[in-house]
Amino acid sequence: MSEQVKAVKGMNDILPPESARWEWFEHTVRALMRRYGYLGIRTPIVEPTPLFVRGLGEVTDIVEKEMYSFVDKLNGDPLTLRPEGTAGVVRAVVEHSMLYEGPKRLYYMGPMYRHERPQKGRYRQFHQVGVEALGFPGPDVDAEVILMVRSLFRDLGLADVRLELNSLGQPEERKAHRAALIAHFEASIEVLDDEAKRRLHSNPLRILDTKNPAMQALVEAAPKLMDFLGETSLAHLRGVQAALDAVGQPYSINTRLVRGMDYYNLTVFEWVTDRLGAQGTVCGGGRYDGLVEQLGGKPAPGIGWGLGVERVLALLEESGVTPPAVAPDVYAVVPDVAAVAVATATVEALRQAGVSVLMHAATKDGQGSFKSQFKKADASGARFALVFGADELAAGEVTVKSLRDAQASQQRQPLASVAAWGSSLLASSTNA
Repeated sequence: MSEQVKAVKGMNDILPPESARWEWFEHTVRALMRRYGYLGIRTPIVEPTPLFVRGLGEVTDIVEKEMYSFVDKLNGDPLTLRPEGTAGVVRAVVEHSMLYEGPKRLYYMGPMYRHERPQKGRYRQFHQVGVEALGFPGPDVDAEVILMVRSLFRDLGLADVRLELNSLGQPEERKAHRAALIAHFEASIEVLDDEAKRRLHSNPLRILDTKNPAMQALVEAAPKLMDFLGETSLAHLRGVQAALDAVGQPYSINTRLVRGMDYYNLTVFEWVTDRLGAQGTVCGGGRYDGLVEQLGGKPAPGIGWGLGVERVLALLEESGVTPPAVAPDVYAVVPDVAAVAVATATVEALRQAGVSVLMHAATKDGQGSFKSQFKKADASGARFALVFGADELAAGEVTVKSLRDAQASQQRQPLASVAAWGSSLLASSTNA
């Protein structure tokens, strides 16, 4: 017997019935995107490594530590499994001149890859839903993408998720703040750990993200970027706040919120929860007005967010939110192999009419008894059983029996007019 081959650590199979939760979630997302007028985009899982080095920032954790990068054996090109979605979407927008006809509202769903220690809600292959609104400079669209997340949480039945907001201003404002940060940290360099010292001159803003308890007092006392923002940046933030206030969306200003990619400017935000322990960020995003030009396009503003699917599903479980059960409308009971042809034709006609049918199939032990088939019919969750017995077939009929209403009488229906009575089964299941 050959040695068993297992999945790569941190890259998980999603099996039934768990896969049904994913499909329900994805269906909910797609319905939300239609309501907001966002169109789907699908980009490759593998992208050129320079896309992420240039787009995310050379000294970010993702680029330095977490990317799955390799060299193409055929042509020597450096390639990377995408660690996030925004850079690839912007690359596609630039490459295909998608902004030529005007701004675009886009969304994506799919797997991302980061080489980090697997833990609950954080895996090496993980999945994201994201939106990107490109070509819109105003705070109105900032508020729109933030409120989309609120709508999604409401559609899913989630509470206990709060909004944190900040502004990273513009490059010149960040430059002045950066100089002040370096001076602040250099004055207490003995407190900095090795990671902070390494980042002091390359990306001091990332030091604010430290989880080192010994550095917390120093970080709390660091100069705040908000104090370096000019009137234009502050006005943009006030515009976002006004829109959120208008719809009654609570938020808090978190001056230490900087996000993990270098492409952000102005508005940044996170939706966070206390229910998932250290992995509290469920969704994060912000404005990236320089990224299109940085990746070779004509200057154009952009804003978006990414949401971790595994984290949302974990939060749903932690919150006791149960997705609707997925069950067929009908289970076809086929007591004898002689009835298979007629049963097949009948259930196919029902499926064409929109009725979901699970048809009993023989196993290596045979067709199975009438009693065992009814047990399977009941366990399937179907509302009705169709019984293709010998007496029914001799009369050109099939018995329709309710599996969920003990008071309902069973009926025989003619096989010659499946579509006519099949629609009533669909209506009964829809109204249940």
